[in-house]
Amino acid sequence: MTGSDRTPLTRRQASDAVVDPWRVLAYTLQAAYRTGSMVRGGEFVNRIIDAAEDAGHHPDIDLRYNSVHLVLMTHSTHQITEEDVALANRIAAIADDMDLEKTPTPVSRFDLAIDALDIDAIRPFWKAVLGYSDVPADEIIDLVDPAGRLPSVWFQQMDSPRPERNRIHIDLRMPHDEVQERLRSALAAGGRLLSDDFAPEWWTLADAEGNEICLCTWQPRAA
Repeated sequence: MTGSDRTPLTRRQASDAVVDPWRVLAYTLQAAYRTGSMVRGGEFVNRIIDAAEDAGHHPDIDLRYNSVHLVLMTHSTHQITEEDVALANRIAAIADDMDLEKTPTPVSRFDLAIDALDIDAIRPFWKAVLGYSDVPADEIIDLVDPAGRLPSVWFQQMDSPRPERNRIHIDLRMPHDEVQERLRSALAAGGRLLSDDFAPEWWTLADAEGNEICLCTWQPRAA
């Protein structure tokens, strides 16, 4: 087993260090490969398991009929570390050796954002009703599914009541180099851009009836 390096990385450092198709989404590294069949996917997964065992570090693996989806993070620190980057790049080398290509659709994840005047008052309810766990001192996420299957939750501080608009919306986290195409597609499909004040960290869009979604990247907002 190789020695581990759990040195935390900034999202910029991680994004610069991983090879295609790995991308930074929130506090994770993610990639997806097209395998063409479950048998081929199983071969890929077996090789990933061998590499993970050798590294003493393990990704979350989702084996589908014709694709494999992967998530890496260091759970003990809830961050991306050198260990994650090393294993991500090793998996990419395995995929290259097997002539596997990334999936045509970019990797993405969505979180649930809840606007609140008193976050401390509502946080226990959402933790209990969803059966979620706290994420201590995380700058992005407040609550997570312990099984790692359901969307994470974060609370956004409101300055004043907003009864005229919805207060729960989806945050779709996307690769920073794919988000512009998704923006164009959404606007062409009848969406409206409500705000780009925080871009490229996030853009707020709405459908024709005002239901909102934020397209988010790891990149910090412009000065």
